[in-house]
Amino acid sequence: MTDRREYDRIRRAASPLQLDLIESFAAGKLARRDFVRMGLALGLSSAALAACGGANSTTPSGGSATVATGVGVGGGSAANVKQGGTMKIASVAPSSPLDSVKMVDLAAYGLVAQCYEFLVYTGGDLQLRPGLAEKWEPNADGSEWTFTIRQGVKWQDGTPFTTDDVVSTMERLVKAGNSALKGVIESGSVTAKDASTVVFKLTGPNGNFPYLVSTDNAQSPIIPKALADGTTLDKAPNGTGPWKLSKFDAKVGATFVRNDAWWGGKTPLDSVEWVFFQELQAQVVALQSGQVDAIVQFSVTGGEGLLNNANLNVIALNASTHRQVWMRTDKGLFKDPKVREALAWTLDRDAMVQTLFKGKAEVGADTVIAPVFPYADASLPGRKKDIAKAKSLLQAAGVNGLTATLHAVKLQEVPDLAVLIKAGAAEAGITLNVAVEDTGSFYGKSWCPESPADPPCSGAADIGIVDYGHRGTPDVFLNAALSTGGVWNSSQYASTEFDAAFKAFQASIGVDAQKKSARAISDIMQRDTPLVVPYFYQYLSAHSKKFAGMATTALGQVDVTKAGLVA
Repeated sequence: MTDRREYDRIRRAASPLQLDLIESFAAGKLARRDFVRMGLALGLSSAALAACGGANSTTPSGGSATVATGVGVGGGSAANVKQGGTMKIASVAPSSPLDSVKMVDLAAYGLVAQCYEFLVYTGGDLQLRPGLAEKWEPNADGSEWTFTIRQGVKWQDGTPFTTDDVVSTMERLVKAGNSALKGVIESGSVTAKDASTVVFKLTGPNGNFPYLVSTDNAQSPIIPKALADGTTLDKAPNGTGPWKLSKFDAKVGATFVRNDAWWGGKTPLDSVEWVFFQELQAQVVALQSGQVDAIVQFSVTGGEGLLNNANLNVIALNASTHRQVWMRTDKGLFKDPKVREALAWTLDRDAMVQTLFKGKAEVGADTVIAPVFPYADASLPGRKKDIAKAKSLLQAAGVNGLTATLHAVKLQEVPDLAVLIKAGAAEAGITLNVAVEDTGSFYGKSWCPESPADPPCSGAADIGIVDYGHRGTPDVFLNAALSTGGVWNSSQYASTEFDAAFKAFQASIGVDAQKKSARAISDIMQRDTPLVVPYFYQYLSAHSKKFAGMATTALGQVDVTKAGLVA
């Protein structure tokens, strides 16, 4: 603590949640980076964080809504770019309509985020920053949060942005059962106190709430109150953001032009073009040849040529990005938890990390509490490949000669992961026939079909591999994929014990309590094994050195508000 008098003043003014965090950091329970991340979430100012020992924790003002953090070595900023020009960005095509409330894939997330903005933003350093909300603060137990809304902002059609737009957006998300906010807010929970203040009264305490209305909850950008439900961005272009959608073809690409009326100022670039490709290899070749200037995301497998390319800047972000191998827990071949656990023991996770990522990943232990989270327990036992144990579990379950179809989305390293899972499973006597499917077929038919709608995803296949992008807290993973009736619960996992543990995690308002409840969740997940999580991998993006200032979140939201051609 660098300034004792200032530190004492901050302690006296701190809310109970903030004080617990400050004392935990002073007691050595938190690393500096985790203290800064959690402090920003709880509304501590950058000055307060610095006075408490969290130096270099600055919060931006004006300029960019999503701050250019996580830029690779040699990356630049607006200070050394020139005005004008167009940047072309390679991406997969969106597999869902550009409906901000209902979209489910990273490509759609990235496109919508160019126009519609969030209350709060996260950067490559996983810290929260102001967006359409200038600041926020919780009450004593974290059950009520007050957000101060940015003034003077206009929609691209010229109408003023208001607190009513925020309230209306939250009502839509409640109605849709948003993956992060389901059970956190209800209809009527969000009200406009006045023209600059929105109050969120939660169903219970939640110390991580600002993350749930940030870019980490990709479906939560603020949209106009007057917009009809289900209206897609391409059918009615609008937003408060730096870019206007001028052209969109679901198979070819999208073009955005500068929004000269953006509250954040004038962007260096005149326009940005998204170019869609079906295959990763085609994206890689396009970047290497100069056909495009950047790539939203690439994997080590298939993208090795980008990692050491002297003409490129690579952005590598430690994140909670991972793959989930879901197994139906309600019926079918994997209903018995012993069978699910048996499959988990057939994975050679160390080999996967090396083969698929050349070490740019961390081994997973079948929990969604990623190592990047400050409350992850490093003492949680892992699962090394153990074929004898797998066979023993199958025998105890009375299973012999199990055969199933393993569905895999055609995305980055996922097909290769499916092959590795198939090989390990075969050693234990489990036959997995791999079916690699394009994004439209996979998401709509195998992972989470719209019908039957109640409960969600009840038409999912017995087993498959789905991708999950980064979130700053595990709430989306826990709520959507694992809670009873979760909107993305393809396992159809239903456990009152797990649901209670998740509620306890959400209600945890102190550092020790969060760590304890997070460990309880991991223990339950390992015991029941509704999902296999083989690894958490680094999010990789890249751009030509002809450009500087590009940044990205680990959820596919590219920030080019500061990007431009190198001066």
